[in-house]
Amino acid sequence: MKTPIVIFAVIAQVATSVFAATKEAPSRPAGKQCQWEKVADATLGLEASVQRCDFGFRKIHLYAKGNALLMHYSDGGEDEKLIETFVLKDKETPQQGVKRVFDEHTPDKSLAARCLVQPYQGEGRVPKGAKRYTVLPNAALKKELDAKQDPGDIPEPPCGEWGDMPDSVQYYEAQEGVGRIMIVRAGQDEPMFDEKTLRLLPPKK
Repeated sequence: MKTPIVIFAVIAQVATSVFAATKEAPSRPAGKQCQWEKVADATLGLEASVQRCDFGFRKIHLYAKGNALLMHYSDGGEDEKLIETFVLKDKETPQQGVKRVFDEHTPDKSLAARCLVQPYQGEGRVPKGAKRYTVLPNAALKKELDAKQDPGDIPEPPCGEWGDMPDSVQYYEAQEGVGRIMIVRAGQDEPMFDEKTLRLLPPKK
């Protein structure tokens, strides 16, 4: 009588593993000469599918350091922070957390005071249970900036480097019940990480 039980247990275990692998699979194929790999780091508080690429003259890989996911080029240049995570304070809402992080990283406090957290309206499917935000100028500041803007020119980020980016994709994301937020710098092209399957991890107790 033991054999059927053992077989059932093995089948159940295999089925669970297949389901987990499917659920965590990247949402798109890797780029040419690249392959997907997982980054999961408790300090960063994030699980992510990232691409490692070998173009011969240049190798690219992403890695976790502190609260950031960075991209490294083998042929030089400063490593680039693609994602940074932040723990929410006690009873702090995601919107309040975004504003706090934005204020802390915006040296011009008069500018920070004139910028507001708003839902992010960028293209693309938002993962289930997630909400995305950006930081935009209030009505008075927007009117001032529009009056100075030359038609046809790409405007400067109206609220600085931690706000909305007119020429690339950047947003804050919160995920239900996690207690963290992150700023995601997806850039102008398809990012080297899978933005559709990023998973924030709860802070350590």
